[in-house]
Amino acid sequence: MDDSPRQPQPADSAVPTVVNRTRIVLVRPQHPGNIGSTARAMKNMGLRDLVLVQPRKFPHAQATALAAGAADLLEQARIVETLPEALTGCVHVAGTTARSRYLSQPVYTPREWVARCTARVAEGPVALLFGCERTGLTNEELDEAQELVSIPVDAAYPSLNLAQAVQVMCYELHQGQPAALATTVRDVVPQLEMDRFYGHLERTLVLTEFLDPANPRFLMRRLRLLFGRLEPNANEMNILRGILTSVETRIHGHDKALR
Repeated sequence: MDDSPRQPQPADSAVPTVVNRTRIVLVRPQHPGNIGSTARAMKNMGLRDLVLVQPRKFPHAQATALAAGAADLLEQARIVETLPEALTGCVHVAGTTARSRYLSQPVYTPREWVARCTARVAEGPVALLFGCERTGLTNEELDEAQELVSIPVDAAYPSLNLAQAVQVMCYELHQGQPAALATTVRDVVPQLEMDRFYGHLERTLVLTEFLDPANPRFLMRRLRLLFGRLEPNANEMNILRGILTSVETRIHGHDKALR
């Protein structure tokens, strides 16, 4: 009897898995070598969907050199100007972070997150965000994420290189791919539609004077966390948008009647 550890098999690209449905997004990467090393780490573990948001230097010879045999991933990597562009088509977003934050989303280890991610990829692509080398992801960038992922490290030296962090996450995704996918696919609202809803919600709250744009505090961030946890489906989103539209219509109609 063979007691050797079971190795994950190459994923069939036609079957949704955490490997072929996870998008790696580097936000404002500063060093081209990290972009090349990221491509190599991804290809080692079977991932291919790479998006770069405002890279400082790319294309670049150093990126190509450190990609080694993964230059094809660099060639097909998409370059965009904004984070919402990078998240187009994704049904769920997670951000990586090395520090605790006020009003933080739920935080998981890489292995915990991959286990949660397994069911989500049946619904559509999932994005995993990595911030720039010097500062990581900003609070505004993390607002796009429903969950956070933090890699456990020694407290005496908690600094991980960007490409190293990508390698750890890609390894966990590769190890997690044999898990069975959910048999029931939910009608999940894409991230782009969620962003439109948040904009609509903010406009309506300003209109009703519930939100003071001059002193917003953390209201919209709290609401993003709330609806991110709820994960409304398309029908529920239509109801929510309809409620907001009815409020806007009623207020505008009342204002006209007073004129």
